[in-house]
Amino acid sequence: MTPARAFASAALAMIGIAAAAVVSTQPAPQTFTATASVKKGGVSASAPFTVTIVRYSPEADREAVIAAVRHGGTTAARLVLARLGDAGFVQLGERRVAVKFAAERPTGSGRLVTVVTAEPVLFLGAGIPEAKPRDGFDVAVAMLDVPEAGGGVGEFVPAARIGLDAHGALLIEDYGATVVWLGNLAHAR
Repeated sequence: MTPARAFASAALAMIGIAAAAVVSTQPAPQTFTATASVKKGGVSASAPFTVTIVRYSPEADREAVIAAVRHGGTTAARLVLARLGDAGFVQLGERRVAVKFAAERPTGSGRLVTVVTAEPVLFLGAGIPEAKPRDGFDVAVAMLDVPEAGGGVGEFVPAARIGLDAHGALLIEDYGATVVWLGNLAHAR
């Protein structure tokens, strides 16, 4: 992962998960659609992407996930996430995976919506389409920047390893070290 990617992902995720929870001002269910796109070298691909949130996670869920990451990294977090009720789903193309943690935080222009799954959605990397799983890349994370005025962008890590830095900020390591951008983000009302 590049230093810029690590910084951006850590900053967004810290806001979405590690910071104190904020009670959602948006009623669930909510659906967000986007086009997921990735480009590496001369190869590019895109697919439809959907996040549906049926409930935002309570403070207790956030605390349990952070404690698990602190004490056991991604493996422990995945076990905690797997025990939580479904908060919605993410769908990339035909692949649909349950969201186990959903949170939102206010931003200067709107809100940041963060969702985490208890399993990877796709191993995007060398050897596509047969990219093989690697130990520790056991969750997926999506971060959606949803402005008040509509539209927005996002980032999706379809197979991630998570941890905390010395200051308690959540770090996300991407299996593929390639940014999956979520463009044309729309909030379906």
